[in-house]
Amino acid sequence: MSSIVGILIALIAIGVGMVLKGASLSALVNPAAYLIIFGGTAAAVLIAFPFSEIKKFPKLLKIAFIEPKLTSKSDQISRLVECSEIAKKEGLLALEEISGNTNDPFFKKGLELIIDGYDLEFIEEVLLDEVAAIDKRHKTGALIFTQAGTYAPTLGVLGAVIGLVASLGNLNDVEKLGHSISAAFIATLLGIFSGYVLWHPLANKLKRLSKKEQELKLLTIEGLLAIYRGVSPSALEKKLVVYVDPKEAQKFEKKIEDDVHEKTA
Repeated sequence: MSSIVGILIALIAIGVGMVLKGASLSALVNPAAYLIIFGGTAAAVLIAFPFSEIKKFPKLLKIAFIEPKLTSKSDQISRLVECSEIAKKEGLLALEEISGNTNDPFFKKGLELIIDGYDLEFIEEVLLDEVAAIDKRHKTGALIFTQAGTYAPTLGVLGAVIGLVASLGNLNDVEKLGHSISAAFIATLLGIFSGYVLWHPLANKLKRLSKKEQELKLLTIEGLLAIYRGVSPSALEKKLVVYVDPKEAQKFEKKIEDDVHEKTA
């Protein structure tokens, strides 16, 4: 949602800025410039990446504009502490019910590996390999947007050159000459705008979302391995709370205290 708001603010800022500078907004109605910039950027990206990666673009765009809801770190810690309590009281096999009810594939996989009795080192290796594979896929997705942001401004220069070449044919008509030069620089404007206000920021958004997801998965791995080792629920809570930023950690600790008071009341 923040991406949509940001783009709208950028459009309004540029539109108002053009008006304040005395430029006409009608100059933006330039189909040739849009074709050169967006069509050229699409062509360049298709050349740079295999189609197997390009076909994921719509999904990546959706993720960038509509951020997927991830489990908060505090909630994940609560789930892991709950698993630790169950494992302490009833054994690791009792985690099977939680595994069957969870909608998180990564968490489910970790619990299943523990329930099946695999070695600690093997479980850690499998889960870390999955995080590494996710990181690789996410970097590839973000790179598509980064490259688009690199190509677009250069194509803007190309569009300006094409427009200026066209304007040379109108040297005897001052009105047409002015219109041609204006249209030439619209391509540059679109190239810079799409590169630095659209593609590069969206690439950064995808990288940040990827980092957030990976941090959650690393927290999950740390918690699952601690449960496997038999770490007590209270020790596990103290161990995992370091993954939470200070403000959220205070809320989490207060929530734990309130839960303890309710149980003892």
